[in-house]
Amino acid sequence: MLRVRCLRGGSRGAEAAHLIGAMLGRAATGWVQRAFQSTSSSAAAQPRPALAEEHVTEPVLQECPVCAYNEWDPLEEVIVGRAENARVPPFTVEVKANTYEKYWPFYQKYGGEAFPKDHLKKAVAEIEEMCNILHHEGVTVRRPEPIDWSFEYTTPDFKSSGMYAAMPRDILMVVGNEIIEAPMAWRARFFEYRAYRPLIKEYFKKGAKWTTAPKPTMADELYDQDYPIRTVEDRHKLAAEGKFVTTEHEPCFDAADFIRAGRDLFVQRSQVTNFLGIEWMRRHLAPDYKVHIISFKDPNPMHIDATFNIIGPGLVLSNPDRPCHQIEMFKKAGWTIVKPPTPLIPDDHPLWMSSKWLSMNVLMLDEKRVMVDANETSIHKMFENLGIKTIKVSIRHANSLGGGFHCWTTDVRRRGTLQSYFH
Repeated sequence: MLRVRCLRGGSRGAEAAHLIGAMLGRAATGWVQRAFQSTSSSAAAQPRPALAEEHVTEPVLQECPVCAYNEWDPLEEVIVGRAENARVPPFTVEVKANTYEKYWPFYQKYGGEAFPKDHLKKAVAEIEEMCNILHHEGVTVRRPEPIDWSFEYTTPDFKSSGMYAAMPRDILMVVGNEIIEAPMAWRARFFEYRAYRPLIKEYFKKGAKWTTAPKPTMADELYDQDYPIRTVEDRHKLAAEGKFVTTEHEPCFDAADFIRAGRDLFVQRSQVTNFLGIEWMRRHLAPDYKVHIISFKDPNPMHIDATFNIIGPGLVLSNPDRPCHQIEMFKKAGWTIVKPPTPLIPDDHPLWMSSKWLSMNVLMLDEKRVMVDANETSIHKMFENLGIKTIKVSIRHANSLGGGFHCWTTDVRRRGTLQSYFH
């Protein structure tokens, strides 16, 4: 049987030579006859010429539309989330553990309802402008389906309404030519995958691999129902003790707790990612990839990309407020550790689902171009000193929904090859 292989950028010639050589190297008359007999019964009945006279048609090499190995190779295609119809998640125990105390009254009042209309309208406009700028920079932009998230759904284990499809980074991770759907840990996000299924099916039909991690039941046993948080000090103490709102009842993880660097992926145990989820990923990606667990001095660990954001080969932004406990491991590997400046976002700007450090939650368009918040002038200077051009976009209202540029996107295709950057 002729095989059609998804080729990765930078390796077309080698892959094609390998494929054609493998086909011809052990060719025999009987093999060629079987390959061509399937075309028609009449052709099969005709006398076969000698092998030397056979004209073997070169197979069509299909370019796989999905391929990314790291966070910085030249970006060619990306999924950008939608703010439309976004809802405040119900104020359940897992939501409480991932939000700051000053916003708890907001969740108690608006949980299950739409985000404030004017704020949401501005967020939608900001993301549309972000998409326009990505187009201008030569990137193909895809969007999830608009869905009404107000419906209430019931499983044998819980009831909830939906939330949004704003942060594709949380639910989708591309490793090579494989799209992995994360199982996630918030009940309000149980059916979030539905917004992305049309896109994923399209990519699958064009040659991408598609894996859905085991979906947790999200039964009460997955959560510490008495998780004792009252203050920031409580959070620090619990995190230091390795206690989180999610238990080890069943695997769960958000894709945004992983960050890629070629053959090495780094992950944190967080409020939404447990060790069972990490172990599932470790086994699934072995032996081609290694998954390393790292940790931080973080009272509210949830998603790694505003804490430890790898922006180039051996180059990482490391949050100075949340130092990495294993930072010496990266220094010994020869990595450059950059501490971004203090964010400039004002204290009175609502950040219902995140911290100010979304300033470092940037999207690399390639090693020398970065999409960064237009208001964060101090981090512009940091990138300029690194020789990286800043593509400035304002998404301050979109930040309020829980993410920066990295969160609002999932890179589908980056032009590059699989390499090792961590030794």
